[in-house]
Amino acid sequence: MKKLFITLVMAVIAFNVTAQIDRTKQPKPGPAPKINLSEPNTFQLKNGLKVMVVENHKLPRVSIQLDIDNPPILEGSKAGVSDLMSSLLGNGSTSIEKDAFNEEVDFLGATINFGAQSAFASSLSKYFPRILELMADAAINPNFTQEEFEKEKAKIITGIKSQANDVSAIASQVQRALAYGKNHPFGELTTEETVNNVNLIDVEGFYRDYFVPENAYLVVIGDVEFKEVKKLVTKAFTPWTKATPPSLSFTKPKDVQYTQINFVDMPNAVQSEVAVQSIVELKMKDADYLPALVANQILGGGGEGRLFLNLREDKGYTYGSYSSLGSDKYEPVRFNAYAQVRNQVTDSSVVEILNEINRMVSEPVSEKELKNTKAKYAGRFVRALERPQTIANYALNIEKEGLSKDFYKTYLERINAISVDEVKAAAQKYFTVDNARIVVTGKGSDVVENLEKIKFNGKAVPVLYYDKTAEKSEKPDYSAAIPEGTTATSVLEKYIEVIGGKAKLDGVESYAMLAEAEMQGMKLELEMKKTSKNQFLQDVRVMGNSMQKQVIDGDKGYMMAQGQRKDLSEEELKKLKEESAAFPELNYLLAGGVSLEGVEAVGDKKAFKLKVTDEKTVFYDIETGLKLQEVSIQEAQGQSFTSTIGYSDYREVSGIKFPFGISQTTGPQKFDFIVKEIKVNDGVNAADFE
Repeated sequence: MKKLFITLVMAVIAFNVTAQIDRTKQPKPGPAPKINLSEPNTFQLKNGLKVMVVENHKLPRVSIQLDIDNPPILEGSKAGVSDLMSSLLGNGSTSIEKDAFNEEVDFLGATINFGAQSAFASSLSKYFPRILELMADAAINPNFTQEEFEKEKAKIITGIKSQANDVSAIASQVQRALAYGKNHPFGELTTEETVNNVNLIDVEGFYRDYFVPENAYLVVIGDVEFKEVKKLVTKAFTPWTKATPPSLSFTKPKDVQYTQINFVDMPNAVQSEVAVQSIVELKMKDADYLPALVANQILGGGGEGRLFLNLREDKGYTYGSYSSLGSDKYEPVRFNAYAQVRNQVTDSSVVEILNEINRMVSEPVSEKELKNTKAKYAGRFVRALERPQTIANYALNIEKEGLSKDFYKTYLERINAISVDEVKAAAQKYFTVDNARIVVTGKGSDVVENLEKIKFNGKAVPVLYYDKTAEKSEKPDYSAAIPEGTTATSVLEKYIEVIGGKAKLDGVESYAMLAEAEMQGMKLELEMKKTSKNQFLQDVRVMGNSMQKQVIDGDKGYMMAQGQRKDLSEEELKKLKEESAAFPELNYLLAGGVSLEGVEAVGDKKAFKLKVTDEKTVFYDIETGLKLQEVSIQEAQGQSFTSTIGYSDYREVSGIKFPFGISQTTGPQKFDFIVKEIKVNDGVNAADFE
């Protein structure tokens, strides 16, 4: 009975307490949680190397991180020397040849990697002494040989050549070069010429000058004991010769005097790379560092950022639009708001990005945006604390950036205290629309006319032209004359003739093609079969499993995606039939209606531009007559996007020329297919289209 009485009393008390809570009002947030960060044990060698040890005995693993905190290094006419040095580091040492070194690391199940100013190793803790010894040996006594130097040099040059027509790669390097200047470490270009200027002696000299312990930090994390680490590190790294890196000076980058568009013409671009950028001086120890990060997060930090919500969710211009705000204790860095957008909306995208930056500068953010952003930072911060690596990185930042000892202990408290006014003040300081450099890299013949019409805040935005090396250039001439007597019909007839002739093509009753591409390290297969009887099969497979399949058999057809089948509608069937013809050009001639729109550049070639329909354009090489590219506008989920197919490497099969190189670009995705097999009038039967 006594127990029952006590239960009833407690229930009444609970009821009364509950009754006093006003549930119409949102409860006030509690104080930010206290962050208890254990500081790493530290010591320093006489040569200058600073060592931090974070003990964590949860797992029998250990990681070793070497970070050399030198100021930025200008490589000048030998740009690429640091890349060559980093590729040669870790190839054994003067006492252990490359193969023996790599075999031992693999045998121990460990990892050792080097950068130009860094190194990293990880292993089971029982192998820590040997892995530390190997890492130190490779770092202090590098095995630089002429043979390996020549191999790595060839690799870098091959990489540079492969990026010559890569729109994203060119856009990135030009954005940096224009922002900082090519005589600044952050803006200089590594070219085939500068790499060829580098000799092995230059790599050795760069190593001696800059791979030194003066500004170096070694961080050891994992299942280790501090005393043992100190003993082993002292033995392994004391031979590292004490040295001070050379002091360099260069002109500091500045913003342009007025907002302008810097355009880089890339005729092979299927979409435009847009970047609105400016120079900022922001350091982690600045009082407004955290408000600046919050301002950038609200503008373009992710899927909830204003740029993303505007350009993707509202306008459907792009797959994503974001912004970034750098910080550096040595040099000014960039604020950058960017997107990859369809050619047709390049000018509109520029204006919308400027509008969103202007809103951040001129209007306060909403309390809801600020609250959600604070919650994101808090969540990330707390989750990151679960990793021992985080503790090490925080300690490293405190040392390198000159932060207060309680910088991370009070992090959440300071994030929660940020006000709307502080966010606006940070945006006004670090974002600008008055001195912004808008770098657009894209297909000039499609976008320049509208870019030159842009006005912002009532003022025209001038367009200046640059080449792929960030040098000023003249406006490209897009008005190439069509040779007299050339028509859409003559272009189509020439194409048909050069690939084999009408009689040959008419004799093709079927053909089968198999091609392969790489997708994130996996093999992507494309199988295609066509007949002269309105039969068509296209099957895309990943690792042997069908991911997307389309089939037509006369007046019926279906598509399958990840095991789900859907019959084609009349409209879908009609469109797919147009694509399913073995040689569509034969149908173009019969149907008519194809118009010759002009001459345009496709990559480094001039091509006739034929408009087949309002949604499809095809380009044919002026010199060879071969088809180079097809561009189609497609609809999906209420948004339109551009799909581009490029054709190259034509080879003869059964007397007909087929492209053995097929690249397909849709939005941000690009696949380069290599044709493995083509069969003419063979390898196709009725069962393929069931």
